[in-house]
Amino acid sequence: MTRIREVEINNFRGIKKLIWHPSNGINCLIGCGDSGKSSVLDAIDLCIGARKNWSICDADFYQLDIENSIKISVTIGGLSDSLKNIDKYGYYLRGFDSKTSKIEDEPDNNKLEDVLTVIVIVNEDLEPTWSLFSERTSDNDFNRYLTWSDRMSLSPTRIGNTSDYNLSWKKGSILNKISEEKINSDTSVELAAAVRNARRNFIIDSNKLSNKLLQGLIIIQNTTEELGIKTGGSVKPLLDVDSINLNAGVVALHDSNNIPLKNLGTGSTRLLIAGLQKKAAQSSSVILIDELEYGLEPHRIIRLLSSLGAKEKNDPLQVFMTTHSPTALKELSANQLYILKEEEKEHKCVLVASQENTQATIRSNPEAYLASAILVCEGSSEVGFIRGIDQHRTEVDKLTSIHALGVALVDADGSQNILKKALPMLKLGYKVAILKDNDQEKLKKEDEANFIKLGGKVFTWQDNFALEDQIFHDICNNSVEQVLNYLKNNSINVDENIKSALNGKYDLKQHMELLSSPDGGDRGVARKYLAKAAKAKANSWFKSISRMEEVTYSIIAPNLSNAEPYLRKKIEEIFEWSKCE
Repeated sequence: MTRIREVEINNFRGIKKLIWHPSNGINCLIGCGDSGKSSVLDAIDLCIGARKNWSICDADFYQLDIENSIKISVTIGGLSDSLKNIDKYGYYLRGFDSKTSKIEDEPDNNKLEDVLTVIVIVNEDLEPTWSLFSERTSDNDFNRYLTWSDRMSLSPTRIGNTSDYNLSWKKGSILNKISEEKINSDTSVELAAAVRNARRNFIIDSNKLSNKLLQGLIIIQNTTEELGIKTGGSVKPLLDVDSINLNAGVVALHDSNNIPLKNLGTGSTRLLIAGLQKKAAQSSSVILIDELEYGLEPHRIIRLLSSLGAKEKNDPLQVFMTTHSPTALKELSANQLYILKEEEKEHKCVLVASQENTQATIRSNPEAYLASAILVCEGSSEVGFIRGIDQHRTEVDKLTSIHALGVALVDADGSQNILKKALPMLKLGYKVAILKDNDQEKLKKEDEANFIKLGGKVFTWQDNFALEDQIFHDICNNSVEQVLNYLKNNSINVDENIKSALNGKYDLKQHMELLSSPDGGDRGVARKYLAKAAKAKANSWFKSISRMEEVTYSIIAPNLSNAEPYLRKKIEEIFEWSKCE
């Protein structure tokens, strides 16, 4: 089966240079917006797609520089015997080493895979020219091209706004590949002047369809049932309502009520075409999908990925896709995800699985891989605290949200997991910071120093302080009272919690008296004890994202101007980091 072994892109849209060796199965490109993900798919389509109507403009050149030609090459393996025929393309056959991802023009052993390299060049005249490429022929003026039939056999299927094409029998469509029935003028019937009569006549003649086409219809119907797409129990070929010319692909799929399947919703169309593509994999096994999630609910995203073979070990299809869906990421593995990023005007596709401990974060915090920066928080209380501050800054202060700046908040679920989650993301090229307590030695100094050396940022509280300590130490008396009242109103037995944490030494009433005491030392003791009660493992007050977020948004943030400088400064530092490129 056809497989793309190498993609090289030069001077195409936002990509100055990219060399990528994709996997045999799912290749999902992720990254922040405008990173060039869609351009990679378009480049593949431009190079080996069986289309002649590409419209190229100056904007397709990197930085509008038309003096530097667009040059895209795609090296293809899994060749059929006809494509490996020496007499046909012998001068252009090359060898691919799967272990090193190297391409050799003059392989000195027979262990390398035979491959062909297709190249397309666009100069300032905006006219694409396609040819085969090998080093041994590069000095010749003679260009050899794939025959159109060979180009059709290698062409990827693009799932997008292609339902009209792929749900009709026409050259190169999925239906044609499945049925292997070439519907043309030789098989056409005398069409009546009226389209309705033509369609009725075709219904009668459809009983005489070849066995190949009938078998294809059975496969198509079974696929619709597998994918949960309603067709009324059967599908059949009818003349398309938009045309009466058979050569134009008017024999199209309809449901039991004679409604064209091309009228299905976007999501259903994508599901069906993907399912059919899998059935046709022997003749066409490469598929391109931009924004996989478009038109699909989460459960149908999962079904689509399953249909594409995301969970299969034999890789029935080679899929190139982009997504911004956390649902999609949770269904994929780290060795199916590539981060597309630019470094010094050169794009790279970095495999997520190249770093350890990535799969757990994909499952628990998939949105982190769709962000440009990640703040790894020690626990849920830190996540809720930052969310509450951010919500107030956004709604009241009219500042840009941390989420709008491309920052994802990750709950590490304990100090022991902070670097396990933060360090791999940092090594993958993300901007990463950690927010942790400072009440005990939780990270080895050398590990923290290494994290910082690699470009990471560490935010923490005052010496010997956890978040709860910092809050109760710094917020004003009025805010403390509001927090305690909030907790009592939300079924938290504050009085009993205080007594339990302090072995009955103080209760809530005594704390309130100490807080109002003119003696600063007494006030300090009261705040210290409140923090101790708040973070008691048995009855933690804030180990909930939603509770901490609400307390912070409604009480702490509105009164932040009355808080001690340290808390205000640390918050400002975190949000300043979020704005940095």
